[in-house]
Amino acid sequence: MTVPSEYTFERYLSSKKTVDDRALNRVVWQSLVRELSVVPRDKKLKILEVGAGIGTMVERSLEWGLVHRAEYTALDAMPENIEEAASRIVNWADEAGYEVKIEGARTIRLRQHDRDVTVKLETADVHEFMARESGESSWDLLTANAFLDLVDVPSTLPGLFSLLRARGLFYFTINFDGATIFQPEIDPALDAKVEALYHEAMDRRVIGGKPSGDSRSGRHLFGHLRSAGAELVAAGSSDWVVFPGSLGYPGDEAYFLHFIVHTVGSALEGHPELDADRFGRWIARRHSQIEDGTLVYMAHQMDFLGRVP
Repeated sequence: MTVPSEYTFERYLSSKKTVDDRALNRVVWQSLVRELSVVPRDKKLKILEVGAGIGTMVERSLEWGLVHRAEYTALDAMPENIEEAASRIVNWADEAGYEVKIEGARTIRLRQHDRDVTVKLETADVHEFMARESGESSWDLLTANAFLDLVDVPSTLPGLFSLLRARGLFYFTINFDGATIFQPEIDPALDAKVEALYHEAMDRRVIGGKPSGDSRSGRHLFGHLRSAGAELVAAGSSDWVVFPGSLGYPGDEAYFLHFIVHTVGSALEGHPELDADRFGRWIARRHSQIEDGTLVYMAHQMDFLGRVP
């Protein structure tokens, strides 16, 4: 592919599914499987996912055999994500051989053999959702994939935990933790400067007047979870590692890489500590490395499984 002239967040989320598939920590995942194995098969598990994007975790939960009978509420603040999720899940389920039934606005029922999963898609800000549902509804499992590093965790966790039943489980995955690595090096000093300033931009991010980011959210989650009274069951790294094989990058991962480089460029455009021309050439070179099939990208992240009191 050539360097994209336009970028969409929906395609980025789709392109990173295979990246997340490789990255998710299997020890933490298997711990979640064991925790859910004690739930009777005839009980409908209530699952809530915040920051659900285009529904890739819904697909993965079925593909990897995590759920059999469930009411799965998928929440995202971006209407275009939920719209994409609605059509994507239906198409995916059709191809996977599920019986698909649309039950009202943004509600999809999927049945196959002993599986019966109802997916409810909702567009809502997570804080507004917490305020609305706390004390009104409760879930057995709360999931968040590549989401908590986009919010102020200490102030958000209590509201999220209020949505879980007593001893309910949480599964927080792909939490960024302070390493963005591009190889091969172009200019070691500039490479290090770009990484440091990019992480600093995450730490300074404000959305809707609220702090919305932490470049070391993974390591900090240990303390935040403890402060919120959570019991940690399992934790482990979930690093993104993207590299070209003999046939190039898998799936749509070249687009994923272009999007990451574009994101770094947009975050640091006009930064006073970077020479604009020099940084522009650095970004162009990274895009060229993707086109040449030589760029390797790594990002350090963490997965967590636990339960509330």
